[in-house]
Amino acid sequence: MRHLFGIPIYLLAWTFLFYTVVSANEKKPEEDLMDERMSLYVQFESPQVPWFHLAAVDQYERNIQQVRNDLPKSEGSIAIQFPADYWVGPLNPDRTDTSIESIAFFNGYGLDGNGDRLADATHPEDILHTMATFLGEHDSFESALMAYYDKEETVNQIVTIAKLYEQFKTIALDEHAFPIPVQHHYSYRSTWGASRGWGGRRIHEGTDLFAGYGTPIQSTSYGVIEIMGWNEFGGWRVGIRDNHNSYHYFAHLSSFNKDLKEGDVVAPRTIIGYVGSSGYGKEGTSGRFPPHLHYGIYKYNGRTEWAFDPYPALRSWEREDRLNHRK
Repeated sequence: MRHLFGIPIYLLAWTFLFYTVVSANEKKPEEDLMDERMSLYVQFESPQVPWFHLAAVDQYERNIQQVRNDLPKSEGSIAIQFPADYWVGPLNPDRTDTSIESIAFFNGYGLDGNGDRLADATHPEDILHTMATFLGEHDSFESALMAYYDKEETVNQIVTIAKLYEQFKTIALDEHAFPIPVQHHYSYRSTWGASRGWGGRRIHEGTDLFAGYGTPIQSTSYGVIEIMGWNEFGGWRVGIRDNHNSYHYFAHLSSFNKDLKEGDVVAPRTIIGYVGSSGYGKEGTSGRFPPHLHYGIYKYNGRTEWAFDPYPALRSWEREDRLNHRK
């Protein structure tokens, strides 16, 4: 500590700045990371395990790490993290063992994916080779996921991500859109948490966007239509699940896009239905409130699905769409 005080302040400041810049430069741009991930997925795909299955598991793991404090955040290009019991074996005293011989001796499943005779649970190639081997040992993708995660909601989410990657042949599916085409007339404000009385006291889990009856409503993301039908609260509604563990809820529609059905894949700006005032009663009830779109987002964290305020995202998507509309 005595030597620290002999170092000029400007030198300490320069040293701090140097390491800050180096640290920032070490972070790869998102586009480079996606290219790296895609290359790794393709490297370990097989006829039994296509690349989009590996990519879907990896994206799911990345999604839950972003919203849960009890999970460590992966610092590498691949987010999959195996439990130590699975990787090194439940009775292995070395919880960070990388020896393929001792891992096999203790009935661990960690494998060497890059030929260095080590099974490193933090190395992208070892991780993907181990996951690809596990998935390939089961009769179907769904059965493999159920064996590993033991939760139907998780299986559904990962299968949804895989379906999107297969359809669009890319993992670059982060584009979003405002739910009402910006050339139409509409108005909205933050209504998150407002009280609602019909059907019992509850809070408003979303944002209401008011527009003329029959105004087109478009998908805000890439996704798979999970629900399309009647709900006594939401009336005619559509539910779309995306590749970021988010469920997008569109309610009070007057009608649907008749070319779409449950299970279909949509992209941002796909017309899914039209503004109405349906809901608050038995099927077909309409007109109990002015025509508007109720839009909500629910996030699945691997345990539960919870609502969060969509208003900030709507503002951002609206600005982006207005800029693009002017071009």
